[in-house]
Amino acid sequence: MFIVTGAAGFIGSNLIHALNDRGHSDVIAVDDLTDGHKFENLVGSQIADFIDARDFRQRILDGADFGKVAAVFHQGACSDTTEWDGRYMLDTNFTVSKELFGWCQDHAVPLIYASSAAVYGASTDFREDTPDLRPLNVYGWSKLLFDQWVARQGSSLPGKVVGLRYFNVYGPRESHKGRMASVVHHFSRQIEADGQVKVFGASHGFDDGEHRRDFVFVGDAVKVNLWAYQSPEASGVYNVGTGTGRTFNDLARAVIAFHGRGAITYIPFPADLNDAYQAVTTADIDRLRGAGYDEPFAAIEEGVPATLGTNTNGA
Repeated sequence: MFIVTGAAGFIGSNLIHALNDRGHSDVIAVDDLTDGHKFENLVGSQIADFIDARDFRQRILDGADFGKVAAVFHQGACSDTTEWDGRYMLDTNFTVSKELFGWCQDHAVPLIYASSAAVYGASTDFREDTPDLRPLNVYGWSKLLFDQWVARQGSSLPGKVVGLRYFNVYGPRESHKGRMASVVHHFSRQIEADGQVKVFGASHGFDDGEHRRDFVFVGDAVKVNLWAYQSPEASGVYNVGTGTGRTFNDLARAVIAFHGRGAITYIPFPADLNDAYQAVTTADIDRLRGAGYDEPFAAIEEGVPATLGTNTNGA
């Protein structure tokens, strides 16, 4: 039995489909379906049960027995980087995660949880052990708090714990995220609307469209999750990215190539984002590679058509 929180969300739903592909249908899916549109992400999947996120939290606090659980993949979170309700963010991303950690340790169950590259913020050092962590929003800070809290619990735990610092994940099954969907989807919709891809102009010392992100395909993020569960070597926090920063111009060209039409239009950089914008992200994946993860990561030239050419929700 596996438990996946955030099960109807972007990475969570792709993870459940991947578990199904590997012969596992004994999955407890946990999510808040207040936005019922997210159900589409789970269409075609096989699960053993669905539990509302609030009910699941109470059952965790009550020490519920879910049967023999092989691992918990904790993908549930508030991932809106523009959300500034700190009480809500800390409760959702920090307190709930601590509660789930406690349940996993009481039952000796591995916990694989979603962290974020947002913990690095204004830093230019993207190594997991860098002391220079400067989140630019309360979302990034909430993720950093849990990473640091877990590290203080020590390494000799009944159930192993692995945190995955996702960089800019994109792929199918994210259309429900609206404005928080990846840039791939925004660019594609812009081409469909008027043939123009709108890219930020020069700022932060970079020319038009030359800000860089480490764009990682969701299929690769899922593979790292499964590796983290299966590998006896996996422990602690790992970056999940390709290790290569690509420009927004590169991404725009890949989306234009998929559609076979379109042009780039540069727009002025928004002044209100100036102090809360990561101009560059590039994952240092030496620790991940050193722990034995040797799978290749898809470049955007592969990942963009795999995303936009899919028939699943999010295309």
